[in-house]
Amino acid sequence: MTTISIIGSGNMATAIGTRAAKHGHTIELMSRNTAKAQALADQIGNGATVGTFGARPVGDIVIVAVLYAGAVDVVEHYGDALAGKVLVDITNPFNADASGVVTTAGNSVSQQIAAVAPEGAHVVKAFNTIFGGVIAEDKPLDAFYAGDSAEVKARVAAFLESLGMRALDAGGLEMTHVLEWAGILLVGLARSGAGFDLALGAEVR
Repeated sequence: MTTISIIGSGNMATAIGTRAAKHGHTIELMSRNTAKAQALADQIGNGATVGTFGARPVGDIVIVAVLYAGAVDVVEHYGDALAGKVLVDITNPFNADASGVVTTAGNSVSQQIAAVAPEGAHVVKAFNTIFGGVIAEDKPLDAFYAGDSAEVKARVAAFLESLGMRALDAGGLEMTHVLEWAGILLVGLARSGAGFDLALGAEVR
C-alpha cells in the first residue's frame, strides 16, 4: 500500500480518506483549514498526517477533493509542487439546482486542471459518480474513471481496486465531461425516488 495525499477536508475527503485507510493506505491531508484537517486526521487514524497546504504532497496520487469552483485555483496555487503527480479530480461542476453542469464539452474541470497542471502531472477523473455516504459504507462498487495516460490510469485503477471497487475505464480525458453528466444522472435518480444510497454500475452480459 502507499501514501495517498488528499487536498481538502470535506465530506468526500472524509469518505475517501477513511475508506483508503481501512484498506491499508496512509493518508496525508492538506487543507487551508489546518485545524479541520487535523481533526479529520485524528478521526481517520491509522497514521493519517496533515501536510502543509501548497507544499509538495507526499503521495504520488493526489486527490483534489475541493469544490469544483476552487479546483483549478488550488492546482495553480500548488504549481510545481504537483510536478510528476497523479491528480485525481473528483469534482462535479453542477449548476445551482443540479439540473446540469456549468462546463462544456472539451472544457471539463479535469481538462481545465490539466491545462494549468505542471509538467509531468497527469489528471484522471474518478469518484465523482459515487456519493460520499456510499463510499463510506465500504461495500463493493463500480468506479468509473477517465484520463489520457494508460500508465497513469493503470495506477489509479489499482488504487480503486485496492479499495474494493471495480475500476471501469471510460476513456480519454475528453470523456471526463461525460462523467460530469453521469454525476447529474446519479442525482436525478436519487431525487426521483431511488434515494441517496444508490450507486451507478455496469453489467457485462
